[in-house]
Amino acid sequence: MADDSRTRILAATVVCLGRYGIAKTTVDDAAREAGVARATVYRHFGDGKDQLIAEAITWAVAQFFNDLAEAVADSPDFATMLERALVHAHRAVDEHEVLQKVMETEPERLLPQLTQSAPLVQAAVKGYFAEWLSREDLCDGVEADRAADWLSRMGLSFIISGGRWDLGDPAVVCRLVREELLIGILAAPGPDHTHLG
Repeated sequence: MADDSRTRILAATVVCLGRYGIAKTTVDDAAREAGVARATVYRHFGDGKDQLIAEAITWAVAQFFNDLAEAVADSPDFATMLERALVHAHRAVDEHEVLQKVMETEPERLLPQLTQSAPLVQAAVKGYFAEWLSREDLCDGVEADRAADWLSRMGLSFIISGGRWDLGDPAVVCRLVREELLIGILAAPGPDHTHLG
């Protein structure tokens, strides 16, 4: 029951962040949105607003990557999984109302919070990639763990900013993954992608 209450408060805080922004969201706002007493919020988040907001952002990031993992779980191979992950994640960031609002109005407040979560996120993505890569035919001398570390860092940077790559176009993402990111890592390029032209 305590976990349910805590999760409800975190989810409510994320809603409030989208509505009021980081600076203006209060403990009272989160309590009201969650339908709990102010004291209940403090029971879970004893350090108050700063802890509440930091944990709500970390929780939202975890939810984002859980949804992403579900979206790509049935991929037939690593290359396809990475393509689907980049397309899905890029679209999800673009469509994430809270993230977009806070990035637009208070990037200087959000970025430090995201930076706190970054090492945990990168470690989780690296572990996920390493598990996939352990089932792939890798180029001679390539270690799954080191490749997963590099690919997780690259993948996360592309999610935030696609650079010259249009991550909304699956054909472009296919080219990025198979002709840039996985060259020298996978021994075989994966399924035929001649449809790219």
